[in-house]
Amino acid sequence: MSSISANRSALSASLKSESAGGILLIFSAIMAMIVANSSFSESYAHLVHAVIGPTLTDKLGPMTVHLWINDGLMAIFFLLVGLEIKREFVDGRLASPDRRRLPFIAAAAGMAVPAILYMLFAGGSDGLARGWAIPAATDIAFAMGVLALLGKRAPTSLKLFLVTVAIVDDMGAVAIIAIFYTAAINIVALAAAAGLLGIMVACNRGGVKHLAIYMLLFALLWYAMLLSGVHATIAGVLAATTIPLERTPGAPDSKTSPLHRLEHALHPWVAFAIVPVFGFANAGVDVRGLGVDQILAPLPLGIAAGLFFGKQIGIFGSVWLSVRFGIAGKLRGATWLQIYAVAMLCGIGFTMSLFIGGLAFPDRPALIDEAKIGVLMGSLAAALTGYVVLRLAPLHPDHAAIEAETDDEIVADGDVRDMSEAQE
Repeated sequence: MSSISANRSALSASLKSESAGGILLIFSAIMAMIVANSSFSESYAHLVHAVIGPTLTDKLGPMTVHLWINDGLMAIFFLLVGLEIKREFVDGRLASPDRRRLPFIAAAAGMAVPAILYMLFAGGSDGLARGWAIPAATDIAFAMGVLALLGKRAPTSLKLFLVTVAIVDDMGAVAIIAIFYTAAINIVALAAAAGLLGIMVACNRGGVKHLAIYMLLFALLWYAMLLSGVHATIAGVLAATTIPLERTPGAPDSKTSPLHRLEHALHPWVAFAIVPVFGFANAGVDVRGLGVDQILAPLPLGIAAGLFFGKQIGIFGSVWLSVRFGIAGKLRGATWLQIYAVAMLCGIGFTMSLFIGGLAFPDRPALIDEAKIGVLMGSLAAALTGYVVLRLAPLHPDHAAIEAETDDEIVADGDVRDMSEAQE
């Protein structure tokens, strides 16, 4: 595993890789759409659905490239998500109840309002209610890629707020997948998964720090979850909770902390390989010949409305109300217009939304394609509008000084003391 530089925390590494990886994800999504709407569209479909490997479960049948990506590689993505969640709760910005308040309120509103809008547009149509969670998630990488294009005009507090809200958002998405998109349960396989998880917990409590042992058990846990009927990617989040973490409050990350070492090692692979590959394999949809009626059908319209309008209404509204009633302080070094713009960027639901869309309509490929159209429309509108507003928004009067102070905090502590201004 890679060593941790004393001057480069898991947080700073995460911000850098998410930003650069997000730009690559944007490119991979564009390429998928170009290929899917070109003379290579049939080759693209054959490649994505090509059988490669054995039949691991009767439910899934022969493993295809698409299944390996969505059920295999994405488990590693969820492992990294789980590591980030644990780091934030144990030794980061979510380590105390008062610092959790604003991100939890914003994330909850940012999931609820899009789901409500989706149901208003599409819930009454036959079978479409299962897609209510599609517009509920925020894509960290894509949104950070847009922020990266803005350079230093985007305050660090906004980046940290977006990442923190998206992490809490991911927690909700994981729970939704486990509860609402689980097929018939195989009790024996689920018991085996519980036993493996118990062994990993025992390793943690017994002081085992060799990551190779945890990774071997993670692979076995993934297969047991695959057989159980619970989506296999949940294994990633569960495994992450057992990886040992050495707390370093008020100091940079420990070089020997297994969780920090694994997080550093996984970030480049997830940001520059797994997520772009997922985007390329899932974003391609043939829109040639689509009419306005199909684009504005209840499913794509509900998803797009949920992502674009629901996210900004839910997140910005909850932040404004929280500050207005003294529940939380305003984001440090950010203007209200900038906060509104980042609420728009939270409407980029690309990776997780595409993932949930596939789970919501597993046996209805036409609806999956409609869901992709809705995700692409909503995410593109959120990305472009958020970018333009942030580009034109005036900076905070003390922008330069606050940014320098925040950078110093990250170097000294591995994180920031607080994202918000002191409450009045």
